[in-house]
Amino acid sequence: MGAHESMEHAEHAEHASGQNRKIALLIAVIALFLALSETLGKGAQTEALSRNIEASNLWAFFQAKTIRMTTVRTAAEGLQTQAEKDGDPAFKALADKRIDGWQKIAQRYDDEPETNEGRKQLIARAKIAEDKRDTSLAKYHHFEVASAAFQIGIVLASATIITGMVALSFGAVALAVIGIGFTAIGIFAPHAVHLF
Repeated sequence: MGAHESMEHAEHAEHASGQNRKIALLIAVIALFLALSETLGKGAQTEALSRNIEASNLWAFFQAKTIRMTTVRTAAEGLQTQAEKDGDPAFKALADKRIDGWQKIAQRYDDEPETNEGRKQLIARAKIAEDKRDTSLAKYHHFEVASAAFQIGIVLASATIITGMVALSFGAVALAVIGIGFTAIGIFAPHAVHLF
């Protein structure tokens, strides 16, 4: 190999080394965005699970209140029927007092704004928890799409180093931009795009 060929080979190696550094930097930047989207995704997933449990607990509490309210109302109706059949004024007066107390309890089970634990309040709280869960799930899905785009971008950028095909690095950049877009959607407008 002559001196000219050696210099040409050295220049080519230096160019390839410089290109590899740029690709390595691209991989590092995409990996940074991947870590961000994965962290946001796990946070959104945890939030969705927590809100789902909260909504389930509130609906279970709602059902328990409904059962209690139905039981008290049924007992009141039964006692009222018995008092009407019996005809004894003293028994009827005592029964009416007991029925009135049970009706107040049933009303409290249905609407209890001071504790926020009446059926009406539980429905509102459960729906809020479901809305927060749905928002967190939407965020999670967008972050997962972003993570997939970043991962494929890293693979394409790595393949650029091995194959020397610069077109793969352009694909990696395009996927990184797509990943950044889905991360932004997940953060700022999780209900804007519906993929799932």
